[in-house]
Amino acid sequence: MADGGADARSPAERRCLSRRAEWRPTVNPDREASRLGVGIIGAGRVGPVLARALAGAGHAITGISAVSETSRERAESMLPGVPILEVAEVVRRSELVLIAIPGSELPGLVAGLAATGAWQPGQLAIHTAPEHGIGVFAPALAAGVIPLALHPAIVFTGTSLDLTRLSEATIAVTAPAPVLPIGQALAVEMGAEPIIVSEQDRPAYADAMLAAAELSQAVVRQTTDALRSIGIERPDRAVGGVLRAAMEEELLRAVADPGPSGIELS
Repeated sequence: MADGGADARSPAERRCLSRRAEWRPTVNPDREASRLGVGIIGAGRVGPVLARALAGAGHAITGISAVSETSRERAESMLPGVPILEVAEVVRRSELVLIAIPGSELPGLVAGLAATGAWQPGQLAIHTAPEHGIGVFAPALAAGVIPLALHPAIVFTGTSLDLTRLSEATIAVTAPAPVLPIGQALAVEMGAEPIIVSEQDRPAYADAMLAAAELSQAVVRQTTDALRSIGIERPDRAVGGVLRAAMEEELLRAVADPGPSGIELS
């Protein structure tokens, strides 16, 4: 607050901070009151899908960055009419910046944007990498950025199919305590269930998610290859029922009893 009681913050910062007070862990029924200008960095399989989900919740997509021809085509298909922009321009136009790039590239991008003065005070900055919490945003905090980490626990295809999968999934939310309601509200608006993961637990969370994906893929490949080798033309149909039932039963057991269990096939 400046001398004489005048608010020295910029109009953009005041708008963004006022919206922080309005957000709750459930979707605000007044769409206009919580509407944000959302920019997307990354047009791989994740960014366009989450942009589509946020657009469906009433937010305005200000732009998306895309480098390869494939990513440009995906952006145009999932987000028709949304401009494809340079990263710095996406950040300049947006109140909320959603970064959906591999975790290994995230620190360099955040630091690079900080070095060029691209971040804006009061801007919400979100990334989707499971292994990182909000610490990766350290270079941007001096500019007044509000950091959040949101990881949707699904395997993305980069198509509208993922919107249905989101409705059955969770999103891991990591943020400073005063900002957690914003992350929870955004997860709900994307159609998922928010779960809180602490900063120190993000690496363990990422390891668990990676193990689940890789082991599931390995089991499917092993069983379908074995069935194909004995002449079964549709091994996916032959083993799909067993795999789905076994997974569902084991998940139910994990909730009731975290100890080991066996599977009966007959």
